[in-house]
Amino acid sequence: MNDESMKIPQATAKRLPLYYRFIKNLHASGKQRVSSAQLSEAVKVDSATIRRDFSYFGALGKKGYGYNVNYLLNFFAKTLDQDELTKVALVGVGNLGTAFLNYNFLKNNNTKIAMAFEVDPEKIGTTISDVPVYDLTELEDRLNKEAVSAIILTVPSQVAQQVTDRLTKTTVKGILNFTPARLTVPPSIRVHHIDLAVELQSLIYFLKNYPNPDTENSQEEESEDR
Repeated sequence: MNDESMKIPQATAKRLPLYYRFIKNLHASGKQRVSSAQLSEAVKVDSATIRRDFSYFGALGKKGYGYNVNYLLNFFAKTLDQDELTKVALVGVGNLGTAFLNYNFLKNNNTKIAMAFEVDPEKIGTTISDVPVYDLTELEDRLNKEAVSAIILTVPSQVAQQVTDRLTKTTVKGILNFTPARLTVPPSIRVHHIDLAVELQSLIYFLKNYPNPDTENSQEEESEDR
């Protein structure tokens, strides 16, 4: 994503890949234009939020006409740097890590897990869904050689910080952390924490205490953009 798009609210930035996926599907089906209402129905984001998100990038559509699908596809592809392959590495080939390797973002031709790292000698030297699994001792050398910028971290939580400290000596600029550990990193590295247990507990809490999902989603969108 370019410097100009980085100035938009983070909540908007998180929705851009969602818009891009739907626009790709529209383009593949031969659709030539789409309204904000149609986008809203598909991605489950209210049309006012979609129009506000799009407004950060200037005039992407015309009133009474909607949005040109081909134009949006090219715009979001460029904005999200989809014109070139992004190599990602995975650290920790346990059950969750193996699931990621088998999936390997099949619907996204521009993001691929290129390599994985593990300490289990039975897995080192093997390939899982065509992804080579290397010894963790080779981490820094291979990441720097391939200029890998993003990591999926699925190691045991007790070693997550230790592995992260090693990543600071590489070309890695982003970590998708699936461990419960809250990582300490320098300002040059961005971390997105995804704790599945916490997310499930949060969902159950909201189900019990906020019986109207539509109202809650709307309030959440507003608070994120502030």
